[in-house]
Amino acid sequence: MTRPPSNPAPVSSHSLKFAPYYDVTLKDTPSLEEIYAKTGQKDFTLAFALGGFSGCEPKWGGEHDLETPRIIDPIRALQAKGGEFIIATGGAVGPYLEHLCTSVDSLAAGYKKILDVVGARHLDIDVEAPINNDIVTKALAQVQRERPDVTVAFTMPVQGDDYGLTDALGTAVLRAAKKNGVRVDIVNPMAMEYPTQKPDWGDSVIATGSAVLGQMKEIWPEKSDMELKRMLGITPMIGRNFNGKMFQVAHARKLVQWANENHIGLLAFWSAGRDNGKCPGGGISPYCSSVSQSEYEFIKTFQGFKG
Repeated sequence: MTRPPSNPAPVSSHSLKFAPYYDVTLKDTPSLEEIYAKTGQKDFTLAFALGGFSGCEPKWGGEHDLETPRIIDPIRALQAKGGEFIIATGGAVGPYLEHLCTSVDSLAAGYKKILDVVGARHLDIDVEAPINNDIVTKALAQVQRERPDVTVAFTMPVQGDDYGLTDALGTAVLRAAKKNGVRVDIVNPMAMEYPTQKPDWGDSVIATGSAVLGQMKEIWPEKSDMELKRMLGITPMIGRNFNGKMFQVAHARKLVQWANENHIGLLAFWSAGRDNGKCPGGGISPYCSSVSQSEYEFIKTFQGFKG
C-alpha cells in the first residue's frame, strides 16, 4: 500500500462565498427553511459542534445528538435545494471537542463523524480558548489526507484593527497548521469586540481584514497577494457589539464592496437569528440585532458578495 503524501494537495475546494452563522441550539428563532423561503439563502455556518458530557463525542451545543430531527431535518432540506454547510467547532462557551478528544486519531474521528452525519465537507475551527495546537492541526491534516476535498477554516479573535489576530489564539495556531501539513483554506478574523480608534466601525472592520492579510503574508510568504486574499474571510457581529459598537447595514454595504474589490474568500456574520429589526435600541440579544433594519436586511446585503 502506498503511503499517502505528508501534505495535502495545495488546491482549495472552498466554493462558498457567504455563509452566515446559524445557532442550531436556539429553539425560538426562524428555521433554516424559513430563512431560505424569505431570502433564498441556502449556505450557512452551523454553530457549534462541541464535545458532550460523554467526552470525545460530538454533540450540537455539547448536548444534542447530531441526528436530532429538529436540527438535522432542516439542514437536509436545504441540502436538497443545493445548500452547503460549514460545520463550526469551538466558540465562546464549549465544551470544546478539541479539549475532550485528547489524541490525533480520536479528534480526527470526531471531525469525520460530524462531516458524515451532516453530509458536509467544510470545517471551521473557532478558536476562542487555548487548544493543543499540535493535536488539533495534526488531526485536521489527517482528515485532509484521507479526504482531500475537506476544507479547513480557522475563525479567530482580533486584538485590534491595526494589529490583527491575537498571537496565542491566532497566528500561533496558523503556524502550527502550516508546520503540520494542514491546507488552510480560510483565515476568518472575528471582526468584533476589540478596541479601535477609528470613528467608523465599518472602516475598522475592513482595516482588520487588511491587518490580518499582513500577518498571513508572514506565515505564507510563498503565496501571492491574490492567493492570500482568496484565503481571507471576515465575520462581523451584526448590530450591537459587546464593546458598544454598532455594525449597521451601511457598514455591511461598505464591507461587501471592499470584499468584492479585493476578491476575498468568504464573508459571514454572527448571526442569522439576529437578522431582524425586532429590538432597535435594545441590548445585546441572540434573537435580534438591536439596530433599525428590515427583516433579513443583512443577509440580503451580504448576498451582494460575489467573490
